[in-house]
Amino acid sequence: MHDVKISIITVVRNSVRTIEQTMLSILSQTYRNVEHIVVDGGSTDGTLKILDRYRDQISEIFSGPDLGIYDAMNKGLRLASGDVVGFLNADDVYAHEGVLKQVVDVMADARVDACYADLVYVDKDDPNKVVRYWKSQPYEDGLFLKGWMPAHPTFFVRRDVYREQGGFDLSYRRQADFELAMRLFLKGGIRTVYIPQVLVLMRSGGASSSLIHILQGNIEAYRACKEYGLGVTPLFVVRKILSRVPQFIKRPQRVPRSS
Repeated sequence: MHDVKISIITVVRNSVRTIEQTMLSILSQTYRNVEHIVVDGGSTDGTLKILDRYRDQISEIFSGPDLGIYDAMNKGLRLASGDVVGFLNADDVYAHEGVLKQVVDVMADARVDACYADLVYVDKDDPNKVVRYWKSQPYEDGLFLKGWMPAHPTFFVRRDVYREQGGFDLSYRRQADFELAMRLFLKGGIRTVYIPQVLVLMRSGGASSSLIHILQGNIEAYRACKEYGLGVTPLFVVRKILSRVPQFIKRPQRVPRSS
């Protein structure tokens, strides 16, 4: 199954400083059967001029207004034709040029529905300096009660799974990725593989990093847990926030390199 086609969806809006690095990160991958879809939210800062330089290497560019990042991601899902779908947004890059080959090696097993890995947040001005280390783990029952989820930019899912279970629920403005993960794991019963390596570098200071947005997001995560019948109390919000603290403490100073 090493002829598997991977669709990578990049959502972008006014990211003229970083979009080229994201583009080069995808183009440098040693695995070549890649469909790259860019969904632009109507950029006005020169982002589209940069994308034009790579137009012949992008499978599809869609530009226009949207209802937010998850609406843009859903547009990308509707355009995707690959066997496996991943997301790499405009502030993210792959950790090395062999990332997609690693993913394909795992997804070559037809019994695997999805895979995910570790992620590091890096300083927005120094991409070699680690701010936070999102180290994941193999899935087991009860993890969502602790606020766990796979790091979304490392989460590669078969397109058939999205067709069966649907995309992002736009009623979750800040944590639709958390609700989607719960739906795929708990309702969809997907079979996953954890790759214990850093596959994605994400710049810190994104749209959801303010304290009020973090709080709003965790309240939405609590709502998702209630929706799926998990026995949570409002203390879940505090527990989920505190569960992230070790990611700032137990971290390397520089980006770990592997391939």
